Amino acid sequence: MFLVGEGEYESDRTMLPVADRMQAELGAEVVYRTPDVLEDMPDFPEQSYGDLSALADADLLVVYTRWRQLPDEEMRHIAEFCERGGSVLGLRTSNHAFHYPEGSRWEEWNDRFGRETLGSPWISHHGHSSSTDVRWADDGGHPILSGLPRSFHLRSWLYRTDLSEGCTPILWGEPVDPENESTPSAVAWTWEREGRRTVYTNMGHPSDLRQSIVHDFLVNAARWCMRLPEAGHGPFGAEQSG
Repeated sequence: MFLVGEGEYESDRTMLPVADRMQAELGAEVVYRTPDVLEDMPDFPEQSYGDLSALADADLLVVYTRWRQLPDEEMRHIAEFCERGGSVLGLRTSNHAFHYPEGSRWEEWNDRFGRETLGSPWISHHGHSSSTDVRWADDGGHPILSGLPRSFHLRSWLYRTDLSEGCTPILWGEPVDPENESTPSAVAWTWEREGRRTVYTNMGHPSDLRQSIVHDFLVNAARWCMRLPEAGHGPFGAEQSG
């Protein structure tokens, strides 16, 4: 299931080719959901994705949204998916996917989804005029990096991170022309615990999602999360850790 759409990066549109490719190459049945309201700042209105009951038996949740306030029933489906250990692939603003007001029963998810599901909460970034040089974090590489160059450039401005214990960076970023203090940080990482596989990346600018490199990364990440065979190779088995 894809939950996409926010007020800045047009992920409701830019993620469609990714969903189509996953459906075609992975043989996946894809459920693609966008909210009825895309805008978020400054009013943070309530929104709806509609029926999310398919999460009950979904193998993977792909998230690229921001500052949502969803009806209780929709949020319950998301919470139950996460609590049963469903695998998650998160992009960019998904580390601040929710914006519930103080006193809401879901308020803790404003930080919890980033910290406990994806591996880092939202902290800050290097400024909208900056960009990012990306390289493999490990010379040995990870199966998700199969077919990707060892270094490339992204229009996205680099996020700062505070990785949870057990997260393993697989892509590393150096800010280019940062507007504030330069803090090289992870661009993507994996996280395995209690049967769940998580991949998060702060790639996701519309320019990023026009690059085949980024599409390749996301398809490989979905394969790994769902333990599907690597294209032309053996399966991403449980023994292959991030």
